Amino acid sequence: MSAQSQHEDFAGNRFTRRQVLTAAAAAGTTLAASRAAAQLGVSRDLPNVSPAPYKRIAAEEAWGPIEMFREWKRVLDSNPADEPGFIALWRNLDPAGNTGFTPRLTDLGPNRLAAMDAAGIDMQLLMLTAPGVQVFDAATGTAIAADSNDQLAEACRDHPDRYAGLVAVAPQDPRRAALEIERGVKALGLKGVIINSHTKGEYLSDQKFWEILEAAEANDAPIYIHPREPSPAMVKPFVDHDMHRGDLGFGVEVAFHTQAMIYAGVFDRFPDLKLVIGHGGEGIPYNLYRIDRTHPVRRPDQRSKELPSYYMRKNIYITNSGVAWAPMVLFAQQVLGVDRVLYAMDYPYQYDIEEVHAMDALPISYDDKKMFFQTNAERVFNLSAAATT
Repeated sequence: MSAQSQHEDFAGNRFTRRQVLTAAAAAGTTLAASRAAAQLGVSRDLPNVSPAPYKRIAAEEAWGPIEMFREWKRVLDSNPADEPGFIALWRNLDPAGNTGFTPRLTDLGPNRLAAMDAAGIDMQLLMLTAPGVQVFDAATGTAIAADSNDQLAEACRDHPDRYAGLVAVAPQDPRRAALEIERGVKALGLKGVIINSHTKGEYLSDQKFWEILEAAEANDAPIYIHPREPSPAMVKPFVDHDMHRGDLGFGVEVAFHTQAMIYAGVFDRFPDLKLVIGHGGEGIPYNLYRIDRTHPVRRPDQRSKELPSYYMRKNIYITNSGVAWAPMVLFAQQVLGVDRVLYAMDYPYQYDIEEVHAMDALPISYDDKKMFFQTNAERVFNLSAAATT
């Protein structure tokens, strides 16, 4: 696209690419200044977000049943040697399994809906918060995953125009996880699968988990890989430097997981499998040129048939969860395509009405904005048009 390529806003005004990038940079500066003011305690009276001519579908929104948090507390109290990152991230759970976020995570009723209304969010795609059931033994994880899916499906039935959900599984038992995917999609009406990245330091690139991938592909269920802290073999320096969270550790973890799946030939074996990752693609779009350049020198057993960029544009989608920043969204759309980038908020961990205003103000055409907020999510997650219009 040349510097004179044209973009169009709601009113039909046209802008060159240079004007678009200038506007994006200005929007990013304004939002960053607002964030800084908020951190200094400056109050902001922000209006609720008005309805838009498109639907705002937030495609990475967290929830969790209180039973899971109580079981987390029992695991933490046992000080498991194979979960150092989990201990570092969640050690402040109280005896009842609560943190400051727990009331908003467990709520699937009026409080969540009111927060959505205030932010102008028409629908949330709900997924079990990280690390989900992947810190448990196989039997406990499988049981809690099934129960959480039943609870989530009930909420989606009660509010079909506001909620859609993803199937939680315990990869610790791949066979039963595959069966739960089929049950979740066919019997419960859920729209994909949530995997909270590594399971005890193991990744979906390992063929022991490919029964899960086969079930996801067969049921046309996208797999969303959500971050957690890096795996036990990697996490110590991240914790030592307090970088095991969203500033670095989460992104490194999911970027590693995603690239490992590509290099292991996952998408060659399962060509119709859809994968979704958040937070602007966890840095992969920005590094994609270098990732492709190093591909020819990889070991033959760790080299996909095609360049990684091929799978990023064919099998993999990204959301902007937690990154309400115009330059990132525009860059990802340019590199991957406007059909590969979806809107998300990251509720309740990141709930900021002003960020919705910022994304509404993206300097892109109405058609591209509707794809970003609405129709990409409808297509990727097989959301009923009747439920989102």
